[in-house]
Amino acid sequence: MAILVTGAAGFNGSHVAEQLLILGEEVIGLDDLSGGFIANVPNGTVFYPGSILDTELLGRIFASHRIAHVFHLAAYAAEGLSHFIRRFNYTNNVVGSMNLLNEAVKADVRCFVFTSSIAVYGAGQTPMRESVRPEPEDPYGIAKYAVELDLAAAKRMFGLDYIVFRPHNVYGERQNLGDRYRNVIGIFMNQLMRGEPMTIFGDGGQTRAYSYIADVAPLIARAIHVPAAYNDVFNVGADTPTTVNDLASLVAHAMGHPPNIRHLEARHEVVDAVADHSKVERIFGYKAEWSLADGVARMAAWAKQNGPTEPGKRFDVELAKNLPASWAR
Repeated sequence: MAILVTGAAGFNGSHVAEQLLILGEEVIGLDDLSGGFIANVPNGTVFYPGSILDTELLGRIFASHRIAHVFHLAAYAAEGLSHFIRRFNYTNNVVGSMNLLNEAVKADVRCFVFTSSIAVYGAGQTPMRESVRPEPEDPYGIAKYAVELDLAAAKRMFGLDYIVFRPHNVYGERQNLGDRYRNVIGIFMNQLMRGEPMTIFGDGGQTRAYSYIADVAPLIARAIHVPAAYNDVFNVGADTPTTVNDLASLVAHAMGHPPNIRHLEARHEVVDAVADHSKVERIFGYKAEWSLADGVARMAAWAKQNGPTEPGKRFDVELAKNLPASWAR
């Protein structure tokens, strides 16, 4: 029996696939390589290049392998940009997920593990707890919550077991440093290596709890072996909030650069996003172990070894109105 991991060439997906291989699982990987790299796919993975929008390809994969579990990590996770790529966001993150869910139901998959996001909560709900009613403020969060709701509906209709994780601000080795729209730690590191100022939207007082991948991926990978987690939703990540200003100083120190910061016009975003993890601690015995300083130091060493990269730009922006000027250039 095999496990299908979507997004297997991406940052989160490659780490989860790696952990599953360590656990002795047979891993089938799928990724369209739009945000990930073939070099990220861990050795031992049977890899298919392609998209979850390709229903014919999905059918072939399920017909060729006895898929027992699905780990769905293929999404374009850019909250701020999702306002301006609405059609792409919903097509990739909702329609693609439904294509995959259909195949999982037809194959009698035992459990569908989905990585959602704390973007489903919206603003003013700190600390974010799974018991509160989600009120997402951006199309990305809306898309993620739609998939969560559909998984619950599929459980009721077809008996498909699922587990939903809501990770937040995950960082670490293998992130795409050339992505200018998401993953602020990687953006900072790339800017420093390119001799550019670190750009911060607004005054930098926004708070996030940044989560090192080594604290997140192993938990997600072993979730299918925790029956008490089935058909439930879990926040997962770090507990300690950090302002973006403090993060910039910490990243600069880890990279061996002075903290050269340039503040940009504030964008519309949740100001404080810190999650409660008492539920995942109770069910999994989970506790984040990596400090932000240690995790950033590990990522900085990897980034310096790989060097800077030219930031990519999306040419499929659907709405230019209110698009941040730094993204429009």
